[in-house]
Amino acid sequence: MKLPMLSADDKLAEIRALYFRTTRRSIQKDLTKALDLLKSMASEAERERATVYMEGMAQMRADWSRGKKKVRSLKSEV
Repeated sequence: MKLPMLSADDKLAEIRALYFRTTRRSIQKDLTKALDLLKSMASEAERERATVYMEGMAQMRADWSRGKKKVRSLKSEV
């Protein structure tokens, strides 16, 4: 099976799609895939276009992991 080469626009579209469909359960896997796509981009200009999605995913991961800690601490108080 031959794997297609993705253009910079295709990579950006995939990162954007990952951003919009990620969930609490899939965030780590999605962020890893997005980082791989980001690293494969040839220029800084291409990577800058993906910045907003990457920062958003990182923020979601932080918020969701912080939420888990709050739930655990609330359970231990009860």
